[in-house]
Amino acid sequence: MIGKCKAIAHGSTALDYIFREGKLGSRLAFHNLCSREPKTIYEEMKVVSNFNTRCRNKFLRIEIGIAPQDEKKLSVSELMRIAHLFAKRMGLDNHQWVAVTHKDTDNRHIHIIANRISLYGEVYDTTFVSNRAARVAEEISRSKGLTIAKEVKAERKHQKAKANPTREQAKKEVQQICYALLDKYKGGGISGHSMFLYELNKNNIIIERMKNKQGKVYGLKFSYNGQCFKASEIGREFGYHSLRKNFEIANKAETKETITKAHTLAHETAKDKTHSDTGYQLVPPSRSYIPPTKTNESSSIAQAVGNVASTALNAVEEMILGAGGLINSQTHGDDYAEMAWQRKLRNQAKKKKKRGRGI
Repeated sequence: MIGKCKAIAHGSTALDYIFREGKLGSRLAFHNLCSREPKTIYEEMKVVSNFNTRCRNKFLRIEIGIAPQDEKKLSVSELMRIAHLFAKRMGLDNHQWVAVTHKDTDNRHIHIIANRISLYGEVYDTTFVSNRAARVAEEISRSKGLTIAKEVKAERKHQKAKANPTREQAKKEVQQICYALLDKYKGGGISGHSMFLYELNKNNIIIERMKNKQGKVYGLKFSYNGQCFKASEIGREFGYHSLRKNFEIANKAETKETITKAHTLAHETAKDKTHSDTGYQLVPPSRSYIPPTKTNESSSIAQAVGNVASTALNAVEEMILGAGGLINSQTHGDDYAEMAWQRKLRNQAKKKKKRGRGI
């Protein structure tokens, strides 16, 4: 038997799940509850859980798995006792919880949904709660003589692999042949690689390339006497990439001359291209456009003329404004003179701003 526990927030969803048709086996227990349907059970639990507003995960989801060999020993009444005993040892006496069995899988198991908030408003401590549930399940299994999940796991860990003796014998023969031929033709280049494959074929060993959906080779497969082996089973030297490297040294020595010839030819063609490019011009140098050299002088002259014109305009404007102010003050009195004076000050301020901006 194995036990798991986790704090959850979706209590209504969990209750709907355990009472779903097709999954529900037997209703084992309703502790501190009056309702029997998932919606009303959730509302009843919610009344208690609302006393605590700070807690977020207000429900506990517990699963108890039973070993297949123990299912025949346990009746529904015995499962009810296990559910009550499990909840008691988990410290859920003052909490609301419901327990049911499920029949949707091959292995029978128990689901418990509990309210994390007790009837007194206390929050259930979930520190290492899953380990606690596993320990309680182990204790109950020992007391009732049931299968303990921990011991089954230990047996599987140290269990010897069930190997086919004929396959193992064929594998040893392939390894002996492959390693002998690799030592013989290692470093033989292309010729050594081809002789290696020829000798393998002669010994009834066929190498096939394994390809993925994109058509790329990702490994090799060795076939011998109706048995197939991956390259990693034969040895790490016989992988798709590692097998090539075993013949790489001599292969480089053989192709050294061809590589040097290719480099020299490429160098000569590159030289020819550079000479031809430098000798040809689209526009003759005599007719090419030469930009003017005195652009800086012309720009400075234009700037000076603009400055002189702006100062002249400013002087004329000041004279006109001054004359207008005098005329207005003589004909219309002090008010108009004051208005003209204010206008003059505003215009002067505008001029200063323009000068500051470089206009």
